[in-house]
Amino acid sequence: MAGMFDLSETEEEAALLARYAAGDQAAARELTQRFLPLVLRQAWRVLGSEAEAEEIAQEAMLRLWRQAPSWRAGEARVSTWLYRVTQNLCIDRIRRRRATANVDDLPEPADPTPGALERLAAGEDMRRLARAIMALPDRQRDALVLRHFEGASNPDIAERLDCSVEAVESLLARARRQLQKDLAPYRPE
Repeated sequence: MAGMFDLSETEEEAALLARYAAGDQAAARELTQRFLPLVLRQAWRVLGSEAEAEEIAQEAMLRLWRQAPSWRAGEARVSTWLYRVTQNLCIDRIRRRRATANVDDLPEPADPTPGALERLAAGEDMRRLARAIMALPDRQRDALVLRHFEGASNPDIAERLDCSVEAVESLLARARRQLQKDLAPYRPE
């Protein structure tokens, strides 16, 4: 059910943030060990670039550190808050990419053999899919990425998106229908 989560885990996370805010470096290390891999993985899956994912993860963790002194225990899980911050940072990055995209930035094929052409076609299919996913409404895209790229369960997605499991199922169904529609012109006959 949306909004329901393990209070002991939430309280533990809030206590870690409070210890960090008070200058406890062990708490900082524990928060980093617990959440940095999740943030990195999420950013990498959305952006497809390890370097960009590292930059996003650093910014998300910095925002968590800044939020620590004013964190209100019991209102949200740190993982949920970080997920949303990371997702927003990734979306901002993608929007900046689109604004500065240039045909000259596209790589030239290194090898004109049929194998290279096949790789280029597969790469174009992946770019089409990525563009179609990024064109989805935010909540549909978030649900789709969590389910199919993060491997999250529908109840976990519902918690992260603060909605019901039924709403997640609806978001996923609409996202899949839209992707089928958007990608239909590129399917082989």
